[in-house]
Amino acid sequence: MALLRPQTENDQFEIATESGLIAVTLRRHPNARNYTLRLKSATGAPVLTMPRRGSLREARQFLDRHAGWLLREMDKLPKPRPIVDGAIVPLRGVAHRIQHHHRRGTVSVETVDGAPALVVAGDAAHLRRRVIDFLKREARRDLEPRVRQHAAALGVTVKAIRFRDQTSRWGSCTMSGHLSFSWRLIMAPSYVLDYLAAHEVAHLREMNHSRRFWRLCEALCPQTRQARAWLNAEGAKLHAIGCQRDG
Repeated sequence: MALLRPQTENDQFEIATESGLIAVTLRRHPNARNYTLRLKSATGAPVLTMPRRGSLREARQFLDRHAGWLLREMDKLPKPRPIVDGAIVPLRGVAHRIQHHHRRGTVSVETVDGAPALVVAGDAAHLRRRVIDFLKREARRDLEPRVRQHAAALGVTVKAIRFRDQTSRWGSCTMSGHLSFSWRLIMAPSYVLDYLAAHEVAHLREMNHSRRFWRLCEALCPQTRQARAWLNAEGAKLHAIGCQRDG
């Protein structure tokens, strides 16, 4: 394998492999003390972070030393699973086959040939977007009442709930009461979704991950440990669904 010099300090390196080129994004970080290499959890894209005063030469040498590790880690990633006609997509932990029908409407949950299916109407070119929009609506429909329930139990106020395709975490919470969740949680079993709702609401009382926080979380959701174990084991597979990776 060979490394090519990036065009600018904020560009990228490329690793030449037998299967093609792999782009490695190069980023300077003002607080970084060392060179680090990681994969974005959602896309599997490699990122090399370097200190503000680091050099491109040192960054290239660092990547050269760790290129083998990087390729092995990328091989471990779940393969991207496109959202297309005939693909399998989980909904609340249950596998559903996508079936495209040329008819009026959007997306509906049906039983086809005795198995659960997501029947997608309309133009085939819009299938992926329609499935994702449907999953986002279902995520909101399930998560919002759970958030309100947990917030009422703790006597805290939730000001807003947003849904995004977050790459580094499943949810987040601000001190002002704004909660954000990954819509991909609707693909997980319901108890996992309930755990994330409890987790972020609990942060409105404990903005940390102390023992007190985890006790609070488990009081709201008794299946906290099972849900965390499920996410650790299966979460990356949810990110692979509909993922469009480069390289």
